[in-house]
Amino acid sequence: MQLFHKTAMQKSFESSLRSALLIIKLIVPLYILADILLYFDLLRHVTFLFTPITSYLDLPAEAAMSIAAGVLLNLYAAIAFAAPLGLTPYQWTILAVFLGVCHSLLVESAIMRRLGVSYSYSVALRIIMAFFTVLPLMIMPASFFDSSVEQGTAALKQYDSATAMLIGSAGNALVLSIKIIGLISVIIFFMDWLKSTRIMKAYAGRVNSSFSIIVGQLLGITYGAGILIREVDAGHLEKRDVFFIATFLMICHSIIEDALLFVIFGASYWVIVGVRVATACIVSFLLLYLYSTLLPMQRLMKEVKL
Repeated sequence: MQLFHKTAMQKSFESSLRSALLIIKLIVPLYILADILLYFDLLRHVTFLFTPITSYLDLPAEAAMSIAAGVLLNLYAAIAFAAPLGLTPYQWTILAVFLGVCHSLLVESAIMRRLGVSYSYSVALRIIMAFFTVLPLMIMPASFFDSSVEQGTAALKQYDSATAMLIGSAGNALVLSIKIIGLISVIIFFMDWLKSTRIMKAYAGRVNSSFSIIVGQLLGITYGAGILIREVDAGHLEKRDVFFIATFLMICHSIIEDALLFVIFGASYWVIVGVRVATACIVSFLLLYLYSTLLPMQRLMKEVKL
């Protein structure tokens, strides 16, 4: 098996570092902003906007704080606010599916924008799909949800002062940055090696698309976008490909870590993953079908007018 040449390894490292730094520039400021919002309890002032959602999701009104934290900040904050509410496994699964699709909108929509996907499309798609994806759960029999699972515990980190909060937030952001650089570098090295093999050279385009989807689906939008940014900058993916991949990932991403965060509280892992994967596939297929159908029709109309 042929090993990477030193120059190729350097290129892979430089490419992965550029992609990771772009992601970090977007994430770190918003990561610290999230901690500031939590520390000063500023989310409570917008909770009323999310109260109608709790009725739709068959959740107690007190869950509005959890939904607000998840949508605007992250899943860890959402779980910390939901943990004391005594939710049933069914309710935890509902919350997991809804927030699994629609969470961290500020951060992840900014990442999608860097890929050329508009902020408004990202936000609108994820909000609409969050409501749509939970619909199958509302007609599922109770046997799909195990009522014997013991409830887990979660709590928000407490700081003694604003200074301590900022120091802790900066430290956590640094750890996250190192994790992003390391993981994206490993993935890109492996991806470049795979594409250098004889078998994969003929399927380079599929490798680009498949890796982006697999990474995003398993690890999350942050890492999937890191790979996408690198492939777009290198000219390996067209805007059309990025649009469909991004659409799929915004509905179905991080199906391991994100889902397991809720499973420890009684949510059904297979229900969470099943409905999200199915919805992402259906929506992406429909968009691809419409694109393939309408584009030739538009070209035909132009030719007729000529």
